[in-house]
Amino acid sequence: MTKQERHLWFDYLKKLPLTIHRQKVILRYIVDFYCDAAKLVIEIDGGQHYDDIGFAKDLERGSCLQNLGLKLSVLRIRMWIIIFSRFVRQ
Repeated sequence: MTKQERHLWFDYLKKLPLTIHRQKVILRYIVDFYCDAAKLVIEIDGGQHYDDIGFAKDLERGSCLQNLGLKLSVLRIRMWIIIFSRFVRQ
């Protein structure tokens, strides 16, 4: 797991009263976090997702997961750093 994934897991998701799976295989994808009760996939995406090829793969992944009736929440590492740094300052 990346630093951001560990932080999200140990500081938030692990403490929820729902079962959250880490590194869950769904179809041919390994998602960062998955909650079956909420039908929610949480992905934290790094730099490999910022080029044209990565973006196209993300669109395909998102479409496949949504076709299964899953909700997809994607946190980009750049956005994660901005949001987290603002939260910490408060």
